Amino acid sequence: MSSRKTISKIAGIGGICTAVALVATGCGAGGPAATEGGGSSINVLVEAGGHAELQPIADQCAKDTGVNVNFVELPYDGLFNRLSSEFSSGTVSFDVAALDSVWLPSFKDALQPIDELFTDEAKKDIFPSLVKEANVDGHFIGMPAWTNAEIVLYRKDLFEDAKNKADFKAKYGYDLAAPKTWQQYQDISAFFTKDGMYGTDVKGGVETEYLSHVLQAGSPMVVDSNNNVVIDNPAHKQALDFYTSLVKDAPAGAAQVDWAAAQNLFNQGKTAMTRFWAHAYRQIPKDSPVYGKVGTAPMIGGSAGVAGVPGPWYLSVPKATKNADAAKKFVKCAFDHNDLAIQSSLGLAARVSALQKYQDQPGYESFKPLIETLNASATATRPATAKWQQIVDTVLVPMLQKAVAGGDSATLLADAKTKIQALLK
Repeated sequence: MSSRKTISKIAGIGGICTAVALVATGCGAGGPAATEGGGSSINVLVEAGGHAELQPIADQCAKDTGVNVNFVELPYDGLFNRLSSEFSSGTVSFDVAALDSVWLPSFKDALQPIDELFTDEAKKDIFPSLVKEANVDGHFIGMPAWTNAEIVLYRKDLFEDAKNKADFKAKYGYDLAAPKTWQQYQDISAFFTKDGMYGTDVKGGVETEYLSHVLQAGSPMVVDSNNNVVIDNPAHKQALDFYTSLVKDAPAGAAQVDWAAAQNLFNQGKTAMTRFWAHAYRQIPKDSPVYGKVGTAPMIGGSAGVAGVPGPWYLSVPKATKNADAAKKFVKCAFDHNDLAIQSSLGLAARVSALQKYQDQPGYESFKPLIETLNASATATRPATAKWQQIVDTVLVPMLQKAVAGGDSATLLADAKTKIQALLK
């Protein structure tokens, strides 16, 4: 599941505003429109919530370039359907679209190359996995607008409690601190599972954490670079076995726990640790019992090192727009002013320098772990296949739900391989 789709599903729990709205001024046909300042106007298609990320950027770009933006805001599924319909027709009502990363392979033939925007200087300021993902079939077709990844959130107040520190060291022989290894994560999870609290959560309803463990074990996710299905290899089994090993220290019903449930458990003080998208740190409600008591740490590494699965979105220009020059001008300007997105309710960006600008400021303690996780050499984006979301929905999530409920990992992975091979034929 993408970062943005995740955010749509957990709207309201962390105070994230993702109200669905169709902006009437943005529903006309694509193409230049005269403005009082003599510039042009473009229509930008975004998912609900993406408007907030891009509005301060659009305001600045109107001043810098004379390009004014009308936003067309749609829910996640509605956005995909709108894109599919208009790309198929060959006539589009928008000049720029914010695309979930998993959509790039599906829409690649309908998008203009923007290679000229990916200068050497620009690429140095974009996380390596995103540079790779934005290039489809030899051309860059999307400029990163914002990205995210899972980091470790933990109850700092519990970790710093004198009795907890003494009891933990007496039991495990080392100091209680933010975990740096998965063995430490397991120990800490077991230690805090008592008196109605759990050490961590296990999300059987989503696939991202499991896939992070796969990367950490040294394997590509699900399919390799030659499109061979490798989900039954030893690394996938190791990842699945570890993931299910945490069930004993997690709340009951892991098969149904998704992002929303896990965030709710942590914000209510029911879990001592969670692996979660970094934006959630700044979304903890002020009336939460854990507000002001949370620490952050990078994603933990395995034999292949630290690895996470980014959740980026990209700004892309359709081939069918009649306003390509203004559209590309806005995309470049959006990259130049990417740091302005951090002031939005979601508070994310895509440029390394944008996150670094805020990483030492109070309230942005999640940024250093996020940067470290996104920069890790084993971090990788999802496989570039148009069938990815179908693989997730019909194979990976059902497999994980069965696994956390006690299913045999080898059998489940073998069955998943057969199903994925059938989907990719």
